[in-house]
Amino acid sequence: MMQTQGARLAVKPIYWGVARLLDSEFLIAATDKGLIYLQYQEGDAEQDTVDEVAWSELTNWARKHFPDYRWTEDKAMLEPYVQQLEEYLRGLRKTFTLPLDLRGTGFQQNVWRALHEIPHGETVSYSQIARKLDKTSAVRAVGTAIGANPVLIVVPCHRVVGKNGALTGYRGGLPNKEKLLGLEKAGL
Repeated sequence: MMQTQGARLAVKPIYWGVARLLDSEFLIAATDKGLIYLQYQEGDAEQDTVDEVAWSELTNWARKHFPDYRWTEDKAMLEPYVQQLEEYLRGLRKTFTLPLDLRGTGFQQNVWRALHEIPHGETVSYSQIARKLDKTSAVRAVGTAIGANPVLIVVPCHRVVGKNGALTGYRGGLPNKEKLLGLEKAGL
């Protein structure tokens, strides 16, 4: 389809912001369809500073999955997401009801759906996720898909541990993974 001279393509917004919740800083992004990104960051939300590493990670990821979007800092638009996240971190919420706008391969989407099925306060191994997806020989690929999860906590990749129960990689850092698992166990 040809574009007429002077016509412009509509560019959709990615709303983003930083939030301090309890003792953690987060970088959050959403579209009109739902949450697309949630990551711990080292900046200071009260000063509206953004950790350069976290921002670079977000923008590089978004360029791939949301190429025709523009950035709009908008804390009001992110408030429903921040509210549910805060309720979770305070031990008042076990499941999230907010909309998601997840982008990834079909395999990644299947892995992320499997993560959603892990009950609050429980853990599973990477091989259990692979078995659930009938991909027993793809444990490493499952781990890579889990590591590519753009929405930490909400898509609970922190509930996946090593086969022996040991805490293993977490994009948000192992101390945060340990805190999240402890929070969930205390809430049971």
